[in-house]
Amino acid sequence: MTNSENMIPYYLPIAKEKEVFEHAFKNKLPVLLKGPTGTGKTRFIEYMAYQLNRKHITISCHEETSATDLIGRFIIKGTETVWIDGPLTTAVRNGYIIYLDEIAEARPDVIVVIHSLTDFRRELYIDKLAENLVAHKDFMLVASFNPGYQTGFKELKPSTRQRFVALSFQYPDMAAEIKIVVNESGINEDIAKKLVKIGHKIRNLKEVGLAETISTRLLVDAAKLIQTGLPNRLSVRVAMIEPLTDDPQLTEALVDMSNLMI
Repeated sequence: MTNSENMIPYYLPIAKEKEVFEHAFKNKLPVLLKGPTGTGKTRFIEYMAYQLNRKHITISCHEETSATDLIGRFIIKGTETVWIDGPLTTAVRNGYIIYLDEIAEARPDVIVVIHSLTDFRRELYIDKLAENLVAHKDFMLVASFNPGYQTGFKELKPSTRQRFVALSFQYPDMAAEIKIVVNESGINEDIAKKLVKIGHKIRNLKEVGLAETISTRLLVDAAKLIQTGLPNRLSVRVAMIEPLTDDPQLTEALVDMSNLMI
């Protein structure tokens, strides 16, 4: 991914995450981003890659993501068998930032593979090539996971977590979130304020048992729909309420509540 002056990623720093990341990069330390979905972790990596003038690769991990997917494999090309680097190997060779999103969801062999990249060795062992690849001086490993925000989410072992500098991401306060929604959607501040108030109201409804609460991303989606002419209440319903639950009674209760606020 090539950074461009015409595509500057927007990110509003909330605490000292920018400074921490810059120092981790200087010291060749891996970084772990912790927090619920939609709190800006992926955007933060795009922003920091731009700030550091480094290319970056994002991998969305899932239960089928394996070490082979990241390292690479031999493929048949015509009459030859050729080796193709995977995204992790590409980043290690070229000094890219690689971001493993939801790393805890990947298969266990992925964790094994990254261990030697997260300590003083900074090496990647490519078994199929019998090669110990020393990381480029600008290589950086970043991972994220969602610790305990949803039942069934996998956890990272302490022995893995302690290999990283860790940053916690939470939903921004109301003033910051309004700025984000306005910037990302182009909506006017009055509508953005109403959307953010609905979001904060839903986040405080602990007793309704939502598996995931409303994210800043959903607020931005609703704002974009409104900005292009979809009615306010319909935009809130389809972008903010329906993605949260399939329970018809809970859906209608949240819709009724939001309709009073928009």
